[in-house]
Amino acid sequence: MKILVLSGSPHKNGTTSLLIDEFYEGATQSGHEVVRIDTAKLKINPCLGCNHCRRNEGKCVHEYDDMLEIILHLLTADAVVLVSPLYYFGLTAQLKTVIDRFYSVNSLLRESPKKLYLIAAGADTDDWAMDGVRAHYKTLCKYLGWHEGGTLLAYGLAARQDAENSEYKIMSNKFGKEI
Repeated sequence: MKILVLSGSPHKNGTTSLLIDEFYEGATQSGHEVVRIDTAKLKINPCLGCNHCRRNEGKCVHEYDDMLEIILHLLTADAVVLVSPLYYFGLTAQLKTVIDRFYSVNSLLRESPKKLYLIAAGADTDDWAMDGVRAHYKTLCKYLGWHEGGTLLAYGLAARQDAENSEYKIMSNKFGKEI
């Protein structure tokens, strides 16, 4: 299976980076092809809602930013994994900007059912802290007609060291193996 991992973390060595590394190891050990894209390192302009893409066969008004690379992988992936630290009870702006830009290829994405997975990590320990992220994930699956592959919501991870010493590291590797 071809798996596209979209990371929304701006931190090269943060908690979600460690979880991605573990997921990647598990998925590749199971024979999957994994492409990881760190969205915070790319130049991706926000969707303007201008409908230029609708009038021009999916070509976005921002056609020369880095989103094209993501779209090419997105269209050919069997599964997509959204990975984000919890920022003010939601996905990071970097990842949300990428998701908003799915709009230019909505019809293609909705015609090609995929599995969607979510990995999110936050310092909060209250279960409700991830409600917004969980709801967004479920809504994306419903809207796109994609299958809910599963979620790994990691609580209490304020720093990378917390992740290194947690069961979430092992769970992320297993998540990748079982995808």
